[in-house]
Amino acid sequence: MNIFVGSLPFSIEEADLRESFEAYGAVDSVKIITDKFTGRSKGFGFVEMPVDAEAQKAIDELNGATVQGRTIVVNKSEPKPEGERRSFNNNRRGDSRGGYGNNRGGDSRGNRGGY
Repeated sequence: MNIFVGSLPFSIEEADLRESFEAYGAVDSVKIITDKFTGRSKGFGFVEMPVDAEAQKAIDELNGATVQGRTIVVNKSEPKPEGERRSFNNNRRGDSRGGYGNNRGGDSRGNRGGY
């Protein structure tokens, strides 16, 4: 079972998270999500446990637990439905005009204003 773990302390290491979950059974993998530019933790991660009963026990007992002074959130990870995924493309405004959202308006005569 894939388990979401949120509100993690930014200083926690994957080994520490693994150890917390191994108290409930076997752990296949642990991944703390990091910012791709800074490498810092984003404060959440995922734990994969092969035995569903052990995973559910870990969820039940660790959800709301305090880790390094923070109350963590632990629940079964459900994949987002395909329609809810954000798409990344070159059209950053999400409309046919393209651009980066710098249009500050203006009047009917073409005067831009707001600069």
